[in-house]
Amino acid sequence: MSEVQESGGGRKKNFEPNLVPFIDLMSVLITFLLITAVWTQVSMIQIGTSIYGKKAENSPPPPVPQQADVVLKLDIRATSYVLTVAKQVINLPMQNGEYDDAGLVAQLQKAKQLYPAKNDGAIAMSDELPYERLIKGMDAFLESGFPQISVLTGGPN
Repeated sequence: MSEVQESGGGRKKNFEPNLVPFIDLMSVLITFLLITAVWTQVSMIQIGTSIYGKKAENSPPPPVPQQADVVLKLDIRATSYVLTVAKQVINLPMQNGEYDDAGLVAQLQKAKQLYPAKNDGAIAMSDELPYERLIKGMDAFLESGFPQISVLTGGPN
């Protein structure tokens, strides 16, 4: 039989692909997918509430939470506490160089008696004050029966 021979004078065929453009492409794609994944979740939530949130014609309206929209906000300032309950603003100035923590708890307990369904409150404090002031304000909210505490950014108004 005859034997087939390769032409032996050529170069070896050794191919090394350039991976740098491929890695660049993958990093751009992954970044794009991560960014769009957040918006996909937000649109899913909106779609879900509009589809499943339709009320039946014969179902009663959901009960409105009583006094849930009343504002309860504590501004911790360098010289005083300023407590806002609904539209009433209560100023609790420092006494003998100390914040009036007992007066704050008393005012918060009065607010809880007026609005027993209210469970949340907000605290605003400037960055220059010690962190201990924020903790004392949170403790006053918890002691008065307001377990859902929000910390506002930007300092007191």
